[in-house]
Parts: sequence; C-alpha cells; structure tokens
Amino acid sequence: MKLIDNKDIHDPTINLALEEYCVRNLDFENEEYLLFYINDPSIIIGKHQNTIEEINKKYVDEKNIIVVRRISGGGAVYHDRGNLNFSFLTKHSDDSVNNFKKFTQPIVDTLRKLGVNAELSGRNDITVDGRKVSGNAQFTNTKTMFSHGTILFNSNLDDVVEALNVKIDKIESKGIKSVRSRVANISEFLKEPMTIYDLKQKIIENIFKDYDDIPVLKLTDKQWQQVYDLSENKYKTWEWNYGRSPEFNMQRVFRFPFGQIDARIFVRDGIIKEIKFYGDYLAYGDSEDLEDILKETRFDYEHIYSKLKNLNLSNYFGEITSEEFSDWLVRGK
Repeated sequence: MKLIDNKDIHDPTINLALEEYCVRNLDFENEEYLLFYINDPSIIIGKHQNTIEEINKKYVDEKNIIVVRRISGGGAVYHDRGNLNFSFLTKHSDDSVNNFKKFTQPIVDTLRKLGVNAELSGRNDITVDGRKVSGNAQFTNTKTMFSHGTILFNSNLDDVVEALNVKIDKIESKGIKSVRSRVANISEFLKEPMTIYDLKQKIIENIFKDYDDIPVLKLTDKQWQQVYDLSENKYKTWEWNYGRSPEFNMQRVFRFPFGQIDARIFVRDGIIKEIKFYGDYLAYGDSEDLEDILKETRFDYEHIYSKLKNLNLSNYFGEITSEEFSDWLVRGK
C-alpha cells in the first residue's frame, strides 16, 4: 500500500477530483493506496441526492460553505478543518463492496488504542458510546473502487446541524431526537489532547506498522494538471453539483405583510420546468406572466434574480423586491 500525497490541499473540489482521478488512473495491478484530506467548510452531497433538498441554502450562502457532489452514494455530510477524511483505493472485489468493516477496522483499531471506545455500527457508521463520529460510502467502476469516510475530530457541530436539512423520517426511523444529540467529535473522548494531524499520523502508523518506511506516492505535474482540470470542469460546476439532482417538486409557502404566497415548483436537472403561484395577496398583475418568465430558468438565486431584477413585483404580489423574492424562492425563510 502507498500513501497518496495530497499536498495538504483543503479545497474540496480538488480533493474530490484527486480521489476520482486516482481511482480511475492509478496502477492497481500490484498496488493499493491510501488517501487523507481535510477540507475547508463544505457540504459533500451523495451522488444520487437532490442538492436543494439536502442543504439549508440560506445558511450555506451566509457562511460561504462550498457545496460539492461526490461520485459515491450515501448521504450528505459536512466537512471542515476539524474533519479528517480517509479513502482506501483498491481493485474491485465482490467481497469488498459494502464490506465497510474491512476498511473501517484500521480506524476503529487506532481509536481504541487511543482509549476511544469506537465500533462499527449499523451499515456504515463508526460510533462511540452510541454517538456517530464517522460515516462511510463507496464507489466502484467494477475494475477499481474506493471506500472512504469521515472522522469528526473537532468539527463545528453547530454548522453540521444548521447546514444540512435532515429528513424527519430519517430522524424518526433512527429513534433519535436531533442530529446534534447523536453526533460527536473524537476529541471529546480522548484521554490526552492531540491535534487532527496527530490523529492522522497515528492512523498512518497503525496501517503501515509492518513497513520499514512509509511509501508515499507523489503525483507528477502532468497528473496534477489533470486533477485541476477535473476540478474545474466537473467539481466546480453548477451542472455537476446542482444540475444532476433528480427531478423534484417543491413548495414554498410564507405569509408576507401583504398576504401569503404559495409557490409550487417542478424542477428537472436543476431547471424550473413548471411553476405556479397561489395565495391571498391582492395585487392586480397576472401571475401567469411571471410564471412564464421563470420557466426554463436555473433554480438558483443568481439566475432567478437576473430574470426578475427589472420587474416591479408589487404588481404581482405586494411590496417585495426582486432580491427578497428571489431569495425566498430559492432559500426559503
């Protein structure tokens, strides 16, 4: 096994591009790889998820949290500088797919050596005293694969709660009262203080304990350029992070001083296909004109506002600016 050097990069779009580049391009005939990375504040969306439904858009925008879709399945997770991410990259094998115990065991073992009572719980979580400290997911192209996960070390748990929209049915199915009460940082359980980099080093030492020296893979300048290109052309694009969301229906309802607006929106590939406005507002304009203007518009603030900025929305609803209306339509209140 070789340790991949990510050059201490904290940009999630580059780290996810690096992970994808490696799993698709490295030589796996006689080698396996291990990758660590720590991201700036970001929400990492599962491949099959609807981005808009998974995030608290208003909070994410206010906090400048980066939103990026990954190529593995599973749920949305929050990353920041207090969260350590690990990825085991190997050949595809049937006994490795969905075998999270195989890949999380070195993490669990390291935590136990540090006096933390960690264990694999459920399908793909690592917990300590019943509280989640790590979630895991996998990607495979039937030739190669990776199994990657998070380790909450000293992450901002308030941001974890506020940035994500956790489904009520998920909370109820797990029999829990809140996200905040069921997640924890590893730092809470350590007997001796340490840094996130100390933890990373302890995991590396445990995994490579039978090696005389830790073999490190440094990508060439040409390989790094391909990683940066993948980041720019995929992981930094709206089309990948939002446009790939499945079609969905959304309802926005809010009572403004002039009356209630009830917006019903149908979105496909991140584009508004149908939108209807209902409510008890008293404005005289025909809302069908506004609906026609918004059709085929990206469901994001900038594009909606660009369509509405020169309109007097008081004709359609009441005293509300284009900025306020666009903000409410996309981010809710």
